[in-house]
Amino acid sequence: MNPTTALPLLGGLSPEQFMRRHWQRKPLLIRQAIPGIRPALSVAALRKLARRDEVESRLIWRESGQWQMEPGPFARLPKAGEREWTLLVQGLEQHDDWAAALMQQFRFIPDARFDDIMVSVAGDGGGVGPHFDSYDVFLLQAAGRRRWRISQQRDLSLVPGLPLKILRNFQPEAEYLLEPGDMLYLPPHVAHDGVAEGSCMTISVGFRSPDRATLARGMLEAAAEQLAARSGMPTGPYGDPPLPGPDLSARYRDPGQQATDTPGLIPDGLVEAAQSAAQAVRFDAALAARFLGCWLSEPHPNAVFCADEDAADPSQWPAGATLVLDRRTRMLYRARQLFINGECAPVTAEAGLRRLADRRMLALEDAAARRLSQAARLCLADWVQAGWVRLQHNRPG
Repeated sequence: MNPTTALPLLGGLSPEQFMRRHWQRKPLLIRQAIPGIRPALSVAALRKLARRDEVESRLIWRESGQWQMEPGPFARLPKAGEREWTLLVQGLEQHDDWAAALMQQFRFIPDARFDDIMVSVAGDGGGVGPHFDSYDVFLLQAAGRRRWRISQQRDLSLVPGLPLKILRNFQPEAEYLLEPGDMLYLPPHVAHDGVAEGSCMTISVGFRSPDRATLARGMLEAAAEQLAARSGMPTGPYGDPPLPGPDLSARYRDPGQQATDTPGLIPDGLVEAAQSAAQAVRFDAALAARFLGCWLSEPHPNAVFCADEDAADPSQWPAGATLVLDRRTRMLYRARQLFINGECAPVTAEAGLRRLADRRMLALEDAAARRLSQAARLCLADWVQAGWVRLQHNRPG
């Protein structure tokens, strides 16, 4: 995707312009971002999807003026003619090729930021109340109409004791009625309230924005794994040390310790030794990339991959075939490190593998594919066998 090419998806802005002017800064209303939009899944199909155990879903409604929420799966859902109910289905890209293809249109944003695609089906008057999200979201109207009221207010206090995060004092500043194909982008913490006008379907494309505590905790966990590897403990799926780390095998020694009449007091030397050991751990870019790569490439918890054992031998792959990432697969890289589905690959991120991550497909006739190392080919064979990567036989003509 060319970052400088104007896109109807962004209302005539190029990705470069959108990211500079709006991303993490201010909302943007886009009329007819996807004209003639036709989701592959109907409302009836989505209702059926919400009955499955492996699908994350929620039902939200108001009863006697009070907000109610129930997690799926659901044996029964409200009828289309009933009012003020909303069905939310998470991770739609895990279950539907159309949704996975929709996600590709937003890849001017790093894959590491992508969270999931959620679909909201609602009866007349349905919504989830005035609230705010802690992530960037594109709200795409897929069917029917929904009226959005938004506010960049600073007061984000919530009504206590509710199953939903409802703003206590919502003060709308702008109002938009979205028709099929319209889209509204909202940065994190922009208050919003969407209400269906008749039956409607809204698709939310969300991009996570982790807080600093999450990042710090992840770095500490990655450092702990690094130290475990130095101790000879197995780490990671391939048993290889995550990264070279400091040698902290030396034990604490205190030959100068004097006899004490305060045995309950922790000695200064032991405190200083603990500080010195912690300071020896390198919280560098390589460790950060390892943590982020494994975490952000983790597939959806309910993702199920279908193995293809017949395509395991790369020497038997047809020359005109194409390797395609399964729609559930997440693949990232940083410098020489390569990550796929929560694992650090035992090969470096050579050109062909980076191209597969960027384009989500790699033709075997491509020059980058022909230059793949034997180790990379064996890894790809393992991933094809696991169902993470699919071998697509191109039809002649």
